[in-house]
Amino acid sequence: MLQLDWSIVTQNMPHLVKGLMFSFGLCFSSALVGGVGLGTILAVLRFSRYPWVVRIVTGYVTLMRATPFLMVMFWFYFLLPLIIKNLFGSAYATGIDAFYSAFIAFALFEAAYFSEIIRAGIQAVPGGQRDAARSLGLSQMQCYRLIIFPQAFRKMMPALLTQCIILFQDTAVVYVVGLSDFLGTLKHIAERDGRMVEAYLFAAVVYFLISFSASKGVELLKHK
Repeated sequence: MLQLDWSIVTQNMPHLVKGLMFSFGLCFSSALVGGVGLGTILAVLRFSRYPWVVRIVTGYVTLMRATPFLMVMFWFYFLLPLIIKNLFGSAYATGIDAFYSAFIAFALFEAAYFSEIIRAGIQAVPGGQRDAARSLGLSQMQCYRLIIFPQAFRKMMPALLTQCIILFQDTAVVYVVGLSDFLGTLKHIAERDGRMVEAYLFAAVVYFLISFSASKGVELLKHK
């Protein structure tokens, strides 16, 4: 430990901060678009009166929750160009940019997890409130927007934030497709300077401090 050289961190701090901001941005955009946006739609569709809609959404959620995220990202980055090539020919097999591959994979993957949290929050609202709203003449959309969602999101906010912490941790795997996130930036610097131990120790400390602090914040919010 006395021979560790931490100058790899101090001298490359601007690049590390940039990589960390990239990780935060990918986490926030994926959680907002895929988690909350698509997840809410999936959760509402689980209560559809059409059985075939419920079966399709349930199958999608089950598939995503049973598949490792890294495999989902590889589907978009490696397999999708092959599928396009077989369907339309090599002229269309350009693939998807690494960032968009990671973003789409995160959005679709996290939507399955967020939808289950949102569905549980909706079920936590007493069903009598929904019936009362419909008896007053509110449409189904108005019922969700004005009655159910304000109460449901308040109840499930700690669980949603906890899933966001997990999502932030999962962003560390995007370096495998060449993206310069926090871990990817550290990896490139460590390989260049030959300081792998210092780089990965620093990465572990940073991820721990961020995740631990966020977890404590979620606990305080839950008690409040």
